[in-house]
Amino acid sequence: MTTDKEHSAGGVILEDGRLLLILMRTLRGDRVWTFPKGHLDPGETPEQAALREVLEETGWNCEIVSDLYTARYSFSRNGRPVDKDVRWYRVKRTGGDGVPKTPDEVLELRWATLAEAGGLLSYRSDLEILELLKRS
Repeated sequence: MTTDKEHSAGGVILEDGRLLLILMRTLRGDRVWTFPKGHLDPGETPEQAALREVLEETGWNCEIVSDLYTARYSFSRNGRPVDKDVRWYRVKRTGGDGVPKTPDEVLELRWATLAEAGGLLSYRSDLEILELLKRS
């Protein structure tokens, strides 16, 4: 059986010691706090995908400040193995209205301190990003 490959990108907004988190509904119907991210569209660079996903999921136009982290993990979907990588960027707001364009996916936005985020985030890669930010 071949392994599917998936590539995603996302953006992390950190302003005045607070992170912008989104509350997402997963495919299983769970609710999880995370950072905005999504799949690369055909022909799209990771940087373009990160900025598009942040805009869609938070309503904020952003620009990339720096490369932050690449998460790699594997899982199974419908019995098929999937290897996934997510390129993360540090981004800053440049405009927008703060209203998610995907209200069926994004249930809520929340600014959280680094300490608060540690109690809200649950994905391993999100917690690794949080630790990187705490050390920087």
